[in-house]
Amino acid sequence: MRNQALTGYLLHQRPYQEKRALYYLFSEQFGVIHGVGKKGAPLFELLQLFATGKRDLKTFSQIDLSLISISQINSLTMSSSETDNVQLDEGSTAVDPLLYQPKSYQKISGQQQYAALYLNEILLKLLPIEDPMAVLWHHYQDSLSTLKQPLSADELRLCLRQFEQYLFQELGFALNLTHDNMQASIEAETIYRFLPDVGLVPIVASTDNIEHNNSQAMFKGSEILAMQQVGIAMSTINSWSRLHRHLIDHLLDYQPLQSRLLWQQQQRYQ
Repeated sequence: MRNQALTGYLLHQRPYQEKRALYYLFSEQFGVIHGVGKKGAPLFELLQLFATGKRDLKTFSQIDLSLISISQINSLTMSSSETDNVQLDEGSTAVDPLLYQPKSYQKISGQQQYAALYLNEILLKLLPIEDPMAVLWHHYQDSLSTLKQPLSADELRLCLRQFEQYLFQELGFALNLTHDNMQASIEAETIYRFLPDVGLVPIVASTDNIEHNNSQAMFKGSEILAMQQVGIAMSTINSWSRLHRHLIDHLLDYQPLQSRLLWQQQQRYQ
């Protein structure tokens, strides 16, 4: 590609040279793209840039931080000169984005920041390079918008589980909650073990054991039926969280997530 216009969000960045950084961009047009650009681009904010290069590592230039829409500009009665994009390249005049950000452009902070880092990490580790995923990209954008709002603990979990479901669908992992691995209907009184490569496997176990065997991904049949009927909701969020945790760990080959470790450390020190 040559001077290809891209719109996207940074999933990760690390130093590359004294004034440059290696960026991992989740773009609307081409999915995840790796590139090198001038230091200073932020996480969790919509970026516009140009990419050039034939190999996996592109050169990013004219990295702009998108600010606010025309309707928002009019509502804030700002002049057009005040709403130019923030230029992060050399020789540019930067507009302080904090001066003009509406509510939807507030920074992600607190617990929501750990959640956003988690979304970035699973996307970086699970998505193929330069594979367009426009639908998932828009779900990611919506999730970031949600994470910029005040959320309860359950609302935060709901946001993450909903995005994970979109990710699983994009990766081709459809969860069958109506039948077990032998295509028999799920029965309310049966206990099942979830195996990512197999599905729901009926097992012989006491109801008491299931409370102490979360590491084995065991679910009551009635629990699975509720998940299937209600979907991802407050009443089923605990069940979905357990199920998704096992599938994410499987997809990551059980490698630890740094964002998860940071979250756990933060919880210990509260």
